[in-house]
Amino acid sequence: QVRLVESGGGSVQTGGSLRLSCAASGYTWCMGWFRQAPGQEREGVAYITDRNTTRYTDSVKGRFAISQDNAKNTLYLQMNSLKPEDTAMYYCAAGRNLACGLDIRWYDFWGQGTQVAVSS
Repeated sequence: QVRLVESGGGSVQTGGSLRLSCAASGYTWCMGWFRQAPGQEREGVAYITDRNTTRYTDSVKGRFAISQDNAKNTLYLQMNSLKPEDTAMYYCAAGRNLACGLDIRWYDFWGQGTQVAVSS
């Protein structure tokens, strides 16, 4: 079992930045960030593998950056040039499989989420 605790959410204006953090209690090969807006399905935002391979959903490319500090077992999501459509609950996720993706099926453990609100 891997426990995940997110932090760093908040309210910003359009064009602002936030940095999300996710503290993990153990190691997994794949870690990702997802988001879910009210009434919508959970969407994969970005993932990173043990070898630091990354992938992003198209809507955040060039604006968001996922990274990890293996020594601290911490995952990050730097979010720049935020838009109102980025408003959502953001979740950290970890997967035990030696494969990774932006779909929820790749992940076994989930955090409780941190809220991001972007106003125009």
